[in-house]
Amino acid sequence: MNSQEAAKMSNYVILWICFVVQIHLYPCVQSCFPPSFQAMAPEDVAAGYVISKVNVAICDSKVERFGSSDPDFAVRADGSIVALHSTRIPAAGRAFSVWAEDSNGRQSKMDIHILQTLSQKVKTGILRRSKRRWSPPPLSIVENDSLGLPKNVEQIGSDSSSQYKVYYGISGPGVDEEPVGVFTVEPSSGMLRVHKAVDREQYPQFEILARVYDRYTNQETDKPLPIKVNVIDQNDNAPTFAGSLKFSVLEQKADAVVGQINATDRDEAGTDHTKIRYKLLDGNDLFSIDSQTGVIKTKTASLDREVKDNHLITVEIRDMNGAPNGLFNTATATILLKDINDNPPLFSKSSHSVNVKENMEGETLIVRIPVEDKDLKKTPNWNSVFDITKGNEQGHFRIERDPDTNEGLLYLTKPLDYEMGKTLKLEVQAQNEEPLTGTQATWASIPINVNVEDVDEGPEFMPKNLKLRIKEGLPNGTIISHYTARDPETNSSAGITYYELSDPASWIDVGKTNGELKIANTMDRESDFVKNSMYNITVKAVDPSAKTSTGTVFITLDDVNDNMPMLPTHDLVLCEKTGQLGSVVLVAEDKDENPFSSPFLFKLIEPEEGKWTLNKLNDTAVTLQQASELPTGVYNVPVLVTDLQGFGDTQMARVRICRCQYNQCVASQSSVALGVGGILTMLLGLALLLLLCLLAACACAAKREKLELKDDLWSGGMLLKSNTEGPGEEGSTLVIVPTSGVEQSVKGSAVDNGTFGTMNTMNANSLAGAWQATPQPGLQQSSAAGVMTKDMIDMNTSSQYDFGGKGMDEVFLLNQRDAITLHTWRTNGIFLDMKLNYLATGEEARYADDILHTYNFEGEGSVAGSVGCCSDQSQYGNLDFLNTLGPKFKPLADVWNKK
Repeated sequence: MNSQEAAKMSNYVILWICFVVQIHLYPCVQSCFPPSFQAMAPEDVAAGYVISKVNVAICDSKVERFGSSDPDFAVRADGSIVALHSTRIPAAGRAFSVWAEDSNGRQSKMDIHILQTLSQKVKTGILRRSKRRWSPPPLSIVENDSLGLPKNVEQIGSDSSSQYKVYYGISGPGVDEEPVGVFTVEPSSGMLRVHKAVDREQYPQFEILARVYDRYTNQETDKPLPIKVNVIDQNDNAPTFAGSLKFSVLEQKADAVVGQINATDRDEAGTDHTKIRYKLLDGNDLFSIDSQTGVIKTKTASLDREVKDNHLITVEIRDMNGAPNGLFNTATATILLKDINDNPPLFSKSSHSVNVKENMEGETLIVRIPVEDKDLKKTPNWNSVFDITKGNEQGHFRIERDPDTNEGLLYLTKPLDYEMGKTLKLEVQAQNEEPLTGTQATWASIPINVNVEDVDEGPEFMPKNLKLRIKEGLPNGTIISHYTARDPETNSSAGITYYELSDPASWIDVGKTNGELKIANTMDRESDFVKNSMYNITVKAVDPSAKTSTGTVFITLDDVNDNMPMLPTHDLVLCEKTGQLGSVVLVAEDKDENPFSSPFLFKLIEPEEGKWTLNKLNDTAVTLQQASELPTGVYNVPVLVTDLQGFGDTQMARVRICRCQYNQCVASQSSVALGVGGILTMLLGLALLLLLCLLAACACAAKREKLELKDDLWSGGMLLKSNTEGPGEEGSTLVIVPTSGVEQSVKGSAVDNGTFGTMNTMNANSLAGAWQATPQPGLQQSSAAGVMTKDMIDMNTSSQYDFGGKGMDEVFLLNQRDAITLHTWRTNGIFLDMKLNYLATGEEARYADDILHTYNFEGEGSVAGSVGCCSDQSQYGNLDFLNTLGPKFKPLADVWNKK
């Protein structure tokens, strides 16, 4: 060591002494900074760039201000050195000082030397070297070594020092990066020093970068050298427990694995510092632990959960492979014993006895059966399962478990009968949901005595339901059986009376004193009261004490051949098709069962055999087909139908041959369907109309004046021409009505003024002898529809009236004896004339069918038929024919309905 280095060393010692003295005697800010600090920065530094960070954690809290001698840089309270402005770092570096000042004005100063980060190669023209020579990597320090700090670690040097005047600088973790201030280097000598104790578990290695510079040019004289400083481990960390210390194991299990203790050590792996050994400090009589793996096992099968359900043991973990000088920790582990079903449920009592009244309704709780089980509650090992092992052959009882108390609940499900047994002995066994294990015990059972108490009962039918089988059609008064009841107390039927509760068809009489069942009305299997050949009645029995009971009689009716196969009674429609022979299907129905039913035999009866043929379709149906084309109309075809036993009769198959539309007769679609009520209403209306006309005629005859008719003009009668059927004119008057001014006699061929009232010109061509009145010029129409007055006709113009070449004396011959007839004629003429006028003013569609029409001839067998068919006596009062009267009947019905 030269004199210069010795002087520097003495200065450091003096500074260190002063620093220690100030720390202990005069605490101030002088302890904040190391005396010098080096940092690296790029050539161009932007504003806000953090150059490095100095550890100021030891600064006194009384520091009020930090300062810098360089206006471009400042130091913050956290020790960060930052650029205040954009600036440039020269190649030679930049040096300045920072300080911290307290309230008393005392300062702590630190020199900072910022070196430029080398960003380009050193020019070969300036520096020439043949090889790089650094020494001596690697380096190491001992963790937690705080004695004699700072300490020299190693001197670093470069061979370039032989050619240049150099100085050294370092950077990286432990220098200007966290943890800051651990290492420094003496710039001139390259001595690397450590200033702080280091925890290996936090910083196991430091990798710092060493540089060497020319003192005059500040140019690097050698490439940067990475230096690794390893921190040597010390056994400063005791092992710690990891994971849970709660374990469980089944009771009564030897050498069963309980669990494993896990431990960790922060010291260096692979050394004795982390080799852990495990040890039980207590509980060694029941458990063991593997010293290397920490696995805990049971040592005995005597662990009983019902005695003690958990155990606490103390475990020690020690490093240094268990050596006495090793660091250690202890903890308490909890071991829970899991339950096994080693205890069967035991009954609290040795037996049970219970009294039950006979005939008590079912689903009644009669006794609770408590049990005790030492196993863990609310688990399958504790839950009881009860079973009635004896005495319940008739199913009167059931047993279940109370989920809250674990008791057995014995229920009565069916009423008991004292007469059948006074005492029932049951045996109930209790088990668990899980089978027994780890024990020699077995399932326990207990006897239960059920005492039946006698109750005065009503009579009982024997049997409760009586089944009988008889033939249908038995004669009235036939005894089919006896149905009696008895008193269970006395086993006697004395004094018991019987009544019918239900007999829907009233077919059975029940003997009041002896329960005799007798046919009251003939039983018919085909009746609606019979379902599936079964008929039921209910009988009630009443004893002297008014107690009752009921019984049911099920009567099965055997079939007899009392029904012949029947053809349908409705019309079978056969649609007429030109050139084709149509057919219909005849389906017969027999209410009897086999062998009194199908297959049926069908046979045509004369004289229909030549018109029709039969073809079998199946056992119950045949096809009835035309043998030749037949005209439209209704045909009654006699067919003999018999069942399998030959029982049957000839029946009429009613077939309607017609023209069809949509498979229906056209006549049936266009005809008016009138019921019996409609026909009767129409006939009643017609009768009332006729009566009204007669009353009107009588009234007019009572008030008329005497008619004076000349005998030489009239013959005393009324002659109407009726030998022409030419069509009349629409809207004309059909009747010539004499007025009340007609005299009682008419003589000669001249017509006296006042003899006749208004008359229109008589048309000899009027239909059915009616006179059609045609208005003539010079005639004035009367205010009464269709009637003209005497003043409106000039009898001298006789040429205006056409009488068919005959004189009026030949046309009208009225005498005094025909006055009433004449008056009736006038009255009817007025009514008809008003009616025709009304029809002429009505809607065309409404009254179009009320006038005469000309119809084409439709030939024989026309579907229209005739209105005269209403008088057909072959139907014997059957009004169904009104539905098929045809088109001619519809206008008459429409007119009547509109009235």
